[in-house]
Amino acid sequence: MIAALRTPEGEAALARAGELAGDDPLAAAAALRASGHPPHLAAAALTQAELRVRAVPKFGADAARMFLTRDGLQQATRGPVAARRAARLFSSGVRRTADLCCGIGADAISFARAGLRVYAFDPDPGTVAVARANVEVLGLSDLVTVSCADVAAVDPTGFDAVFCDPARRGGGRRVFDPAAYSPGWDLLAALPGRVPRSVLKLGPGIDHALVPDGTEAEWVSVDGEVVEAALWHGPLADVARRATVIRAGEASQLTGSGSRVGVAGPVRDVLYDPDGAVVRAHLVAELADQLNATLLDPSIAYLSSDGPGRRRSPGPTGSPTCCRFR
Repeated sequence: MIAALRTPEGEAALARAGELAGDDPLAAAAALRASGHPPHLAAAALTQAELRVRAVPKFGADAARMFLTRDGLQQATRGPVAARRAARLFSSGVRRTADLCCGIGADAISFARAGLRVYAFDPDPGTVAVARANVEVLGLSDLVTVSCADVAAVDPTGFDAVFCDPARRGGGRRVFDPAAYSPGWDLLAALPGRVPRSVLKLGPGIDHALVPDGTEAEWVSVDGEVVEAALWHGPLADVARRATVIRAGEASQLTGSGSRVGVAGPVRDVLYDPDGAVVRAHLVAELADQLNATLLDPSIAYLSSDGPGRRRSPGPTGSPTCCRFR
């Protein structure tokens, strides 16, 4: 169906569907058919128009040109998160990367825009067609090659780095058990042994016990929602734990060991509710240091201090929600 939508007739249907976005679905379908578009093309165009509207928070202006699937949009990396990851890989010296389980191409697009040559793979032919279309409409075909392949059979050893975002959705539902990811955890855990510069994008609920020694585990939140965890291996690992907090497009970071236990103290003038990425990364004690705060209780993440004052040092920490007691 992607091929049909890229014909002149399909493009006309997409343009008309975009104009009808937000209308009653039955009325919009009738209007498209009345314009001469066959039912199957009208339905596909309306689905794309709906998904493009939903995709704007993730992809911004690109959403109006991209081709999408429901599961692909759900799992696709948000634009600011993918851009930061791509920039970090480029600054580390990576120039050629394999993107395993590329989905609709969100990360591959950001890698290419950062200056990387990307070889993207996905086992699903329909998903590959969508990723190829997105690479082409965004003018990145010279930098991204998309292939249909069983990622378990792909040899990543000739690349500077490998990135893998395993499928974590099935039947329209999220998969939380890493053993049920596709590819499974055994293959994912073996990747760093084949390519030291490996990055795994995982669900934010990943167990700390699965993070190998010497690996950096990063939790990322966007506008208050924890959206992913990423494991940075080999030379890419800078610290043990990192929390990256993106709000209104601005990113802040907090790093540490992830093993410290914060000091508890009495309720004071101001209560802080740390961002979820800080909590998931087990960096509440480090945030307490920055805010000159103490935990209300060792078993919960709330912090309290004498005032919403300045951090002890100017390092990036994120901005926890706070309120003053009256």
